[in-house]
Amino acid sequence: MQGMIIPFFVALLLVFFSTPLVIKLAFKVGAIDIPKDDRRVHKQPMPLLGGLAIYIGVVLTSLVFVPVDKTLISILLGGTIVLISGIIDDLWGLSPKLKMFFQLLAGICLIIGDVKVDFITNPFSIANKVIYLNYLSIPITLFWVVGITNTINLIDGLDGLAAGVAAVSSLSFALVAGKFGYTNVIIISIILAGSCIGFLPFNFNPAKIFMGDTGALFLGFILAALSIEGVMKSVATIAVIVPILILGVPIFDTTFAIFRRVLNGKSITIGDKGHLHHRLLAKGYSQRKTVMILYVVSAVFGMFAVLIAKANSNQAVYLSVILFTITVIGGLKLGLFGTKKK
Repeated sequence: MQGMIIPFFVALLLVFFSTPLVIKLAFKVGAIDIPKDDRRVHKQPMPLLGGLAIYIGVVLTSLVFVPVDKTLISILLGGTIVLISGIIDDLWGLSPKLKMFFQLLAGICLIIGDVKVDFITNPFSIANKVIYLNYLSIPITLFWVVGITNTINLIDGLDGLAAGVAAVSSLSFALVAGKFGYTNVIIISIILAGSCIGFLPFNFNPAKIFMGDTGALFLGFILAALSIEGVMKSVATIAVIVPILILGVPIFDTTFAIFRRVLNGKSITIGDKGHLHHRLLAKGYSQRKTVMILYVVSAVFGMFAVLIAKANSNQAVYLSVILFTITVIGGLKLGLFGTKKK
């Protein structure tokens, strides 16, 4: 236990003390978010690049406390590539296609480091419990990495939301990895959680800095890597379902957004004010209460995932389906699917 506490606080303190320096850097280089439309909740110009502090905490602490092997190198190298794309976007803007290119390149780094989805489990068959993906492993891994990387970016709409949800998800991954005995994944997850928490004093409402695409994309990528290395490489019956549960808030919010935009005849890449946090704000909740509600929801998903992580029974699958159904019904009631305009 002591071996986990030290890297947690080292990462936390690194981010806490480096964030003020990043704030000064952001003003110096002109990385400022100026609200230009009513979709933005904040009304004042805000420094970006906060993710650079999180990156410093994760990378430096990992290099000290995690054995340096091809897995760690591939994760940190891929994270660096995604971070660079975020910095470019925060400073000058980056097209969706170029963002995708960087994310695919980062995903390829993971695959080279053997961080990939090699198989999936079949919960309804004892004879063919494991289904090997073979050549499908690469496209499925890339799809997962790009998808999760962008889901975190999409929920980064309120002060402290993305950092807090990422911290909760990281701790959940640490607990699940502990059940499977994946020590290195536990440490990296703890480090990521500590880095996010060290950033929150400057990012929680009222925020002094935003993490920007620099941070949101980096967090999403690291969480995607942890989900593959810490869960999907196990042969537990619901190994695929567990990371979906842990990342339930960003995954379901993104899924709802895609359906909503398609139903309204809009491009899925065009932002709107129909995200979960927007709906809660519309119901009269303050920014802080909305963020805290989503922290709790994320924690509930995470706790459920931890409880069933090593379950090898159909009952666990059925319970997961029930939880997904409840989530969809809740999304409908909140209006997350929107209404098609005639």
